[in-house]
Amino acid sequence: MAGFEKLKPELDALGVKIVAASVDPLDKAREVAAELSFPVAYGVTRAMADQLGAWWEDRRAIIQPSEFVVAADGKLRSSTYSSGPIGRVEAGDVVKLVTFYDKQAAKKD
Repeated sequence: MAGFEKLKPELDALGVKIVAASVDPLDKAREVAAELSFPVAYGVTRAMADQLGAWWEDRRAIIQPSEFVVAADGKLRSSTYSSGPIGRVEAGDVVKLVTFYDKQAAKKD
């Protein structure tokens, strides 16, 4: 999440809004969110992970990385799921992806 905070000015310029979610309880989520300027939801459950199609790890009762890029019209533009800690989407990749989509849309106009 620190990477998204670092690139937040670039993401803001592209109109990207960032939201994070965690299995952590409210007090722990507040600790994490204290260093961020975007919302961090808390208390993600297995049922929520199942609704997202995300991998749930029973042993630690955690959701594995699941990232989504949703367009302004509400359509899902990109989804990334991981079955472990490797495979998280980096903020720089989101900047590149949104820039690419914006350029493609401009060509259609």
